[in-house]
Amino acid sequence: MSAEKRNALGRGLSALLNDSESVNQNQNHNKASVLSEPAGNNPGSVNEIKLSEIEVNPFQPRTDFDQQALAELADSIKLQGLIQPITVRRLNAHSYQLISGERRFRASKLAGLTQIPAYIRSANDQQMLEMALIENIQREDLNAIEVAISLQRMLEECSLKQEELGVRVSKNRSTVTNYLRLLKLPPAIQKSIRDNEITMGHARALITIDDPAKQIYLHQHIIQQGLSVRKTEELVREMQRSPIKKEGKQPEPISFQVQKIQDDLASKFSTRVKLKIAGQGRGTIEIPFLSESDLNRILEIMDW
Repeated sequence: MSAEKRNALGRGLSALLNDSESVNQNQNHNKASVLSEPAGNNPGSVNEIKLSEIEVNPFQPRTDFDQQALAELADSIKLQGLIQPITVRRLNAHSYQLISGERRFRASKLAGLTQIPAYIRSANDQQMLEMALIENIQREDLNAIEVAISLQRMLEECSLKQEELGVRVSKNRSTVTNYLRLLKLPPAIQKSIRDNEITMGHARALITIDDPAKQIYLHQHIIQQGLSVRKTEELVREMQRSPIKKEGKQPEPISFQVQKIQDDLASKFSTRVKLKIAGQGRGTIEIPFLSESDLNRILEIMDW
C-alpha cells in the first residue's frame, strides 16, 4: 500500500476519532461531577496506563495474530520501548477499552511491560466498531477477502450506505463495490483469494461469469496452469463469446435443491460437478479433472 493511500485512510480514522470527541463532549461534561479524571490522564494527550486496566475491543474484526510477528515486535519493544501509542476509551476511573492497537497491546504484554502509552478518546459502541473496522482495513497485510468482510460489516452493523462507506475509508464507490462483489464468489474461490493462491485481478475476472460452476472450473484451471490475470481475462471473454448450442432436445431445468447440491459439491472439490437425476432416487455424479495430479487431489478430498 502506498504512503499516499495510508495517509488518506489515516485521515478517515482521525476524522472519526475527532468526531467521536465532539459527539460525546456534552456527555463527558455531564459525567465530570460523577467521575473525576486521574492526574495526568487527559483525553487527547498521551498517558501511561496500566496494562492490567485495559480490556480488548469486543468489536475487533481481527481474530488471528501471527505469533512469530508478535514475538519479534515484543523483542523490539524490550529494546526500544513502544514508539506508537495505542488508543483507548475510558470505561471508568481505572478501566479502559482498546480502540486501536491490539497488536501493540499484545506484544507489550509479551515484552513484560506493566504500563503502556495511550491516547484516551471518547467513543460510543458504534464508533468503536467503525474505528476497529477502519483500522483493520488500513493493515498492509490484509487480503482482499478480509477487506471485503470488514466493508460488509460496516455496511450492515454501522447502517451506512455505500457512498458513506467510501468516505469513511477514503475509497471511491466502484472500489467498494468491487470488494463487496468478492463475497458473492463460491467459498472455494474466496478461500483461494485469502490464501493468496489467486489475486484480486483473477477474482474480478471470475466475477463476470454468472455460472458458479464455470467460475469454479476456471478457478481450478488458473491454479493448475498458473495463469496470469491477462490470460484469465482472455479465457473469460472466450467463454462468454462461445455460442450456446440449441440443437437437439434441451435438458430439463434442474430444481433448486439439485442446483444447491451441485454448487456445494463444486465448492468442496474446486471443480465443476454435474448431478444427473434419473428418477426413483437413482442418478449419477460427474466430477471432471484436468490432469492426473488434479485427479489425485480429488481422490484425497474423498479420502480414497
